[in-house]
Amino acid sequence: MSAVADKYAQLQELGVEVISVSVDSHFVHKMWNDHELVKMVDGGVPFHMASDQAGNVGRAYGVWDENQGIELRGRFIIDPDGIIQAMEVLTPPVGRRFAESIRQIQAFQLVRASGGKEATPAGWEPGKLTLKPGPDLVGNVWKVWKPGME
Repeated sequence: MSAVADKYAQLQELGVEVISVSVDSHFVHKMWNDHELVKMVDGGVPFHMASDQAGNVGRAYGVWDENQGIELRGRFIIDPDGIIQAMEVLTPPVGRRFAESIRQIQAFQLVRASGGKEATPAGWEPGKLTLKPGPDLVGNVWKVWKPGME
């Protein structure tokens, strides 16, 4: 949460909005923000923290753990049409790599902007080689891209 809050301005520059959701009440969110997160991020969390005490959002997104009554930590990239383009669910002891979230957002935006005329190979970063999907690429990817070119 603090890593996303710290890089929120970068997400806003990409046109991305963030909403965090947990089973905690809005009172718990406020206490957590005011007594811990503000010590990690100047000003605390700048985006909405939604409460899902009944677990309805967690169930809809497949992160609800019925046995424990909690939601697993998930990250969902949802496009402007409301379609989930990517999701990552990790157990609580393992943290995410924020730079990978940014890279994926940039890749999804490039593909969307191209109308599907470009694809990003593994490890793609802005400014690097993209692939042009189509009949000419089938069986010929090896001619233009190899692992390690990333």
